[in-house]
Amino acid sequence: MVGNDRKKNRKKKKTHVQIRLNVLFFAVFLLFSALILRLGIVQIVHGENYQKEIEKTEEVVVNTTVPRGKMYDRYGNVVVDNTPVPAITYTKSMSTSTKEVLEVAGQLSKFLEVEEELDEFEKIRDRDLQDYWLITHPEEALELVRSEEIDQIKNDEEIEDANKEIYALQLDRIPISDLNAIRKDEREMEIVNLFVKMNSGYALSPQTISTNIQPEEMAKVSEHLSLLPGINTVTDWEREYLFGNTLSSILGKVTSSTEGLPSDMLDYYLSRDYLRNDRVGKSYLELQYEDVLKGQPGKVRNITDKAGNVLSTETITEGQRGKDLVLTVDMELQAYLEELMVEEMEKIKESGRHLPMLDRGYFVMMEPDTGEILAMSGKRWVKTDEDYELYDDTAGTFQSAHEFGSAVKGATILSGYMAGILTPGERIVDQPIQLKGVPNVKKSWFSGTRTFTDIGALEKSSNGYMFKIALRLAGEPYYTPDMPIDVSTGEFQTFRNYLSQFGLGVSTGIDLPNEATGLKSNNWQGGQILDLAIGQYDTYTTMQMAQYISTVANGGTRVAPKIVKELREPSLDQELGPVYQEMETKIMNTVNVTEDEIEQVKKGMYEVYNGNEGTAASYFKYPIVIDFTAAGKTGTAQSLYYGPYRDYYGIETETHTLIGFAPYDNPEVSFSVIFPWADIDDDKFNSEKVIAQKMLKKYFELKEGRNIKETQEQTEEEKKELVVEEPEEQ
Repeated sequence: MVGNDRKKNRKKKKTHVQIRLNVLFFAVFLLFSALILRLGIVQIVHGENYQKEIEKTEEVVVNTTVPRGKMYDRYGNVVVDNTPVPAITYTKSMSTSTKEVLEVAGQLSKFLEVEEELDEFEKIRDRDLQDYWLITHPEEALELVRSEEIDQIKNDEEIEDANKEIYALQLDRIPISDLNAIRKDEREMEIVNLFVKMNSGYALSPQTISTNIQPEEMAKVSEHLSLLPGINTVTDWEREYLFGNTLSSILGKVTSSTEGLPSDMLDYYLSRDYLRNDRVGKSYLELQYEDVLKGQPGKVRNITDKAGNVLSTETITEGQRGKDLVLTVDMELQAYLEELMVEEMEKIKESGRHLPMLDRGYFVMMEPDTGEILAMSGKRWVKTDEDYELYDDTAGTFQSAHEFGSAVKGATILSGYMAGILTPGERIVDQPIQLKGVPNVKKSWFSGTRTFTDIGALEKSSNGYMFKIALRLAGEPYYTPDMPIDVSTGEFQTFRNYLSQFGLGVSTGIDLPNEATGLKSNNWQGGQILDLAIGQYDTYTTMQMAQYISTVANGGTRVAPKIVKELREPSLDQELGPVYQEMETKIMNTVNVTEDEIEQVKKGMYEVYNGNEGTAASYFKYPIVIDFTAAGKTGTAQSLYYGPYRDYYGIETETHTLIGFAPYDNPEVSFSVIFPWADIDDDKFNSEKVIAQKMLKKYFELKEGRNIKETQEQTEEEKKELVVEEPEEQ
């Protein structure tokens, strides 16, 4: 019995083991089946999707730079061009680390001469050196901040970015001696300089890092491009000013690729699809016409893998050079007159009696009917520790305002006509004016009492005639010695309103930025309105005075001055492309005077240049001195010096001015010249007359030469077109 029970137990145990094994095998079978099923689903159902994920790429579109538009003068001469220069660019991928950029910079520096970059070292900031030090000294950098400090910073809930705070501490604790050592090592500074440039650009966007490249350096870099990932040798462009410094301050400047977008206009440009390292205009015409000159950048599509490596590149659009500006300026005339201005400024310095107060001179020459500026210039002496240096200050023609003296008198007479308190040809006694409460007697520059017509008053430059007009404008039709005068704000402003119709004291509308409109005092003492009448109260710019005399010359239409004549489509050669936009003549206003009244003032201005008592006749009398007719008005203004040199404040000076137009019967040009703050005792000062006379002579000389050349070319063309038929043989 016992034996049978044992047998039965052994049988049961064997059965249980077998069942368990079967269950185990079945479970394994199910697991393998599930795994095979899952693999099948992955392979068959989702395999294509996973393959696409593996092969997934990204498209990154970047802009490519194009040359800027050119600038031409009115006769088609190239003024500003783009000259090709060899350049080195760096393009980092989307996965390039800062350390990798630094390694390439170090390799590249081995092929470049340090001397070529010395000027750029001064622009390297301390922060650039600090960043460089932290990258090249990783172990020392870790020791700059203690672990307790790191924990404290990370546990401080008020600190938003712990890593940024730690980095700031590291920057602050870098030994100054280490940074100074870097600055003294030219080779290491070269690496820093390259690193800063290379690290400033966008990923996949070529960054110009050097254009000051010698042929030998270019060859070395080209030979070792395989060792310099991201580096490429290309042909870039730089602005070239074909007339040197002539008109350079008005043409403006362009940022370098290193400078890139100006920080104060960064958001503006970025919103217009610019890159941070794009070159843009930063002053005057280059800035004023940035939207036109910049051109249409090309677009390139870069195909990258998930790691950011470029797989292929595809050009979307080629891009187009910027549109060209055609200026109103005659550069041959401009260059001549600038040199002439330099000569006069040298004479002023050599005289030994005018500097530092008479430190500048300005002129503007324009077409009275269109406002087109033919030439403009300003030169200015700047005092240094040892001597004086002459700088271009052409912008001062519309930004520097001065009292123009008697040159304003034509506008005073016309103001009298407009107010109805003066009639053409009216005779007025010129006599000293003594007003009650005004300490100084106001009188003409010559002695005695005389009676003048308006024409004679301009010829002789009578102050007394203008004083009487001012008294009438103030509500005092008759003068009696020691009479009181009470001038209201309204009467003063009314006078200024008349003057403003000629552009005096208001914007001229010129197509250049930052125009000044002059200073207007609010001192309403009675005698001041008399000073306003002779140009010794309010201040005006040379451009405003040129607009004023142009308004007189053209018969009463105030036209805005302009320096850009038209915009042209870019062309492939040096020829001008088709007209894109013509800058129309902008009429600011028409003066409220009759044709006869304008002619009356012009006759007076003719006598200034040609009459027996004309104050400019010795320089312009026709046909004795010049072989064309001209008219205008001289001016001198006695004023206290309040220029840039404070040690001379309050010294009495004399400003010399001259305005005019020619020819008298059919004016083609008008001009304004000024030399402020001259020595009041120099009664032989004549620079304004010398400039104006030679200016007109050169203009008509060039005009005649061009007419002759045009006639000759036309004759040659006619000869070519002339076809002589051969007689038929009999």
